[in-house]
Amino acid sequence: MTAVDEQVETQRGIRLPSWLGVSVIREYGVVLAFIALFITLSLSSSAFFTEANMKNLLFQTTPVAIIAAGGTLVFIAGGFDLSVGAVSGFSAIICGKAFLHTGVGTWGSFVVGALVGLACGIGNGLLITIGRVNAFIATLATSIIIYGFGQVVTGGNLVSVEAPHFSVLGLGTSLGINNPVFVWIGFSLFCGFLLSRTAFGRYAYAVGGNPEAARLSGVRVNVVRLATFAISGLGAGIAGVILFSEVSTAQWNANQGIEFTAITAIVLGGTSLLGGEGAVWRAALGALFLTMIGNGFDLLGTTPQWQYVLQGVILAAAVSLDAWSRRKRA
Repeated sequence: MTAVDEQVETQRGIRLPSWLGVSVIREYGVVLAFIALFITLSLSSSAFFTEANMKNLLFQTTPVAIIAAGGTLVFIAGGFDLSVGAVSGFSAIICGKAFLHTGVGTWGSFVVGALVGLACGIGNGLLITIGRVNAFIATLATSIIIYGFGQVVTGGNLVSVEAPHFSVLGLGTSLGINNPVFVWIGFSLFCGFLLSRTAFGRYAYAVGGNPEAARLSGVRVNVVRLATFAISGLGAGIAGVILFSEVSTAQWNANQGIEFTAITAIVLGGTSLLGGEGAVWRAALGALFLTMIGNGFDLLGTTPQWQYVLQGVILAAAVSLDAWSRRKRA
């Protein structure tokens, strides 16, 4: 076993008995919370546990879950991405412009939008790795820049597509399930495979856990981090295209704030803000949990504004638990 593999095993599995309980709660608390909320809503509302509502729950979760899947890789490698909301909105704008003015067709415009997200992610990665700018500041700055470009390209107006077949990705169904759900599953499996079955995944955990040790072990730290930001940008681009296909309109600030929901899902899933720990499937469960809160509020007729308060409390609790776990380890 190489030094990098040993470090990864330390990050993933070696636990001391004195803080075993804290670690388990931090990493798998989202599973228990999800089950508890699911049972509570099933008993409280007869409309919750129905086929139609389950499909709707998955459909509503998709954009955030796709962004969270890519963002999980960034967090595990020790990064932070605040630009995904801006990237998703800009990707939708360029997707619409490509469809309206270039003749690439429906699916061609979808691909263009996703590639715009990938390009933005690569730009973030280069700024952080080569430019040596703090990831938080860098992605905050690029989000402002991208929002600005969105306003310039659109002139502050909506980009609308009236072609009925343009909604095939966002509103179409296959086997009775909305097409975006299949995109979410595919992208999450891709990210999960990278983390659990490839050398890149082992290096991402190592870079997030101890970048200097990873560098001394021969890992190209900057390349790994750049790749995680590229994947995150791609996920944001895909999510933006899906949202655009659903409503057939795009605006420069249409997806503003989605980044915070995605970050909450990632942290709720047990991914550490300091890097080195996390899993895509738990981020997906975190996204489902947050969507289920909103769904439950709607079904029970509860004041919807309270869900934001609850999400903030959940995020604060998850971050506190992560910090507590690390203190116990130290």
